[in-house]
Order: sequence, then C-alpha cells, then structure tokens
Amino acid sequence: MNFKRSSRDEPEINLIPFIDVLLVVLIFLMLSTTYSKFTEMQVKLPVADTEPHRTLPQEVIVTITASGAYGVNKTMLESRRVDALAAALTLAAGETPAETVVIINADAAARHQAVIAVMEAARRAGMANITFAAQTASPASAP
Repeated sequence: MNFKRSSRDEPEINLIPFIDVLLVVLIFLMLSTTYSKFTEMQVKLPVADTEPHRTLPQEVIVTITASGAYGVNKTMLESRRVDALAAALTLAAGETPAETVVIINADAAARHQAVIAVMEAARRAGMANITFAAQTASPASAP
C-alpha cells in the first residue's frame, strides 16, 4: 500500500481574462448610457433692450415640400436641379447676395438631400447667411 500523498499543483486563478471582460462591459455601458438632457432644465433668460431703428436684412425664403419640390419666395420652381435653384436665389437676392439671409422652410418629411441642395445653391449664389425655420411645439403636443 502506498500511503504517500501525490503532489498536486495548487489551482491558480487567472484574473487577466476577468479584467478584460469587465473593461469591455464598462466601455459598452459608457457608450450606451444616455445622459440627462439639457432641454429639461428650466432656465429664465435675461431681457435686453433692442434698438428701435434696426435695419432688417433682405430675406429669401426657400420652401421645400415633402415631395422635394422647391419654392423661392412663394414661387414654385419647375426644376429640382441645384443650378436652377442657384439662379433663382441669385435673382431673388438682387444686388446684395452676401447680405441676404436664406431661410430654409423644409417640410418635416422632406429628404435631407433636398436641404443640402438648397445650401449648395446658396453657396453658389454667394449667400453665406442661412437659417432654418421651425414650428414651435404647443405645450399639449410636447413630449
């Protein structure tokens, strides 16, 4: 009979794969976490006096329908090409295209490419001041 104990190696716990998995989970949680929105903060804006005799810049309103048709100052354009839109913007701006403000009034269902086309046409026409029109949400329809 052999009563001699067999020598067994001590079990070893390897922590490196465990740490790797925890770091991957941590990175995933950091990237997928949504942070609180700043729009939920209640902020009261300061009041400032404005000049009574302020001259308003010339405005050109570009309308984009849901189907992608363009209108410049309530005149619908036949073509949807950027060149035709740039020509219409140049005509609407008159002699001061650099000082003219382009207001893009796009339908909510309009394609993003249609809005980019208006911005490209404004650049070709020499108009750098572009703004977007938006409808204010009523308190009842706000999420």
